[in-house]
Amino acid sequence: MTRWTMRAGLLTALLGAASALAQDKPMREDQVTEAALLEALGGALDDSARAAGGVRTRGFRPVQGAAGKPGGTPGANRQAPLLITFVSDSADLMPSAKAALDVVARALRSEKLASANFRIEGHADPRGGEEHNIELSMRRAESVVAYLVREQGIPADRLQPVGKGASELLNQTNKLAPENRRVTIVVR
Repeated sequence: MTRWTMRAGLLTALLGAASALAQDKPMREDQVTEAALLEALGGALDDSARAAGGVRTRGFRPVQGAAGKPGGTPGANRQAPLLITFVSDSADLMPSAKAALDVVARALRSEKLASANFRIEGHADPRGGEEHNIELSMRRAESVVAYLVREQGIPADRLQPVGKGASELLNQTNKLAPENRRVTIVVR
């Protein structure tokens, strides 16, 4: 194995790990930018095009696997976790959430993402019981989809709401942490 091959392999592993960690940290509403969303979600389309022998882009994007880890199916599980604010124990969007979703809509309409479809996953912390959290997270995902469709004109068939409840906590140490109450946009 040449030195170049070893260095390239190490660089790929480091970039893959950094990318996976970055995807686990949700963007607060004031951090949501079109560029950040295109980076998080657009890589899936770049990876899929490369895998199909299609157009290659100039940017380097590590291939993400089924759990957001390096390796696996190209483009699988590319996501953008967002801390979208809701009124406590409801699916009502706060004004700051609507402003963030306006930016999300611009990204979804961009040339890079215009042909992609997405799962809008609602998440909850474990307060309130499993059944309640599944229902609440689904209402939150549906609220985000409804806003994007009604207010921003994103075609409804591009967005699939999914309620995850408290099944995928980002912060296992503090189960009530705000990052466990989030909406995640996943390329499907």
